[in-house]
Amino acid sequence: MKFLKKNIFYLLLTAFMIAVFTIPKFGDFVRGQILMSPSISKVESEITFSDADYNLALKGINVPDANLKDFKNETVFLNFWGTWCPPCRAEWPSIQKLHDAKNGKMKFVLIAMQDKEEDIRKFLKENNYNVPVYVAQSPLTEKLLPSVFPTTYILGKGGRILQKEDGSKDWNSKNVSEFIDNVTK
Repeated sequence: MKFLKKNIFYLLLTAFMIAVFTIPKFGDFVRGQILMSPSISKVESEITFSDADYNLALKGINVPDANLKDFKNETVFLNFWGTWCPPCRAEWPSIQKLHDAKNGKMKFVLIAMQDKEEDIRKFLKENNYNVPVYVAQSPLTEKLLPSVFPTTYILGKGGRILQKEDGSKDWNSKNVSEFIDNVTK
């Protein structure tokens, strides 16, 4: 009895180590918890849009129809919005100014969600906006599907997510302009 009390820690540690090395799934779990090192492919998939994410048919409202994959090798300002969304409407003037300033450096893809075409056309016309607006014609992947409106991504060439903004933002700021200048060099 005295031996057990004195060596219980070592016995439990030995049993644990045997389990780690003899039960593969348990060993993988323990190593994953201790190291907390996600695989490079998992990290890459979290910060990059895949070909499946990019395969999105788009109906052009004020531009020709396209597919998001047409823009994969470009730097892209990708925004999900709606005319029914007050924060979306509030950020539009700054998006238009950004478009006017950076249109040659990057592509703009604004996707109206849960909206009627006539409402979108009316909104653009009343405000003299000419930023390219589309309506998705195929389902969005889970990664693309916004949880709040507006949601904006700045994507690098190849689909790397350089910036994500959930909610409205002043896109005509000096910081945004410098960021875009740096990522489009």
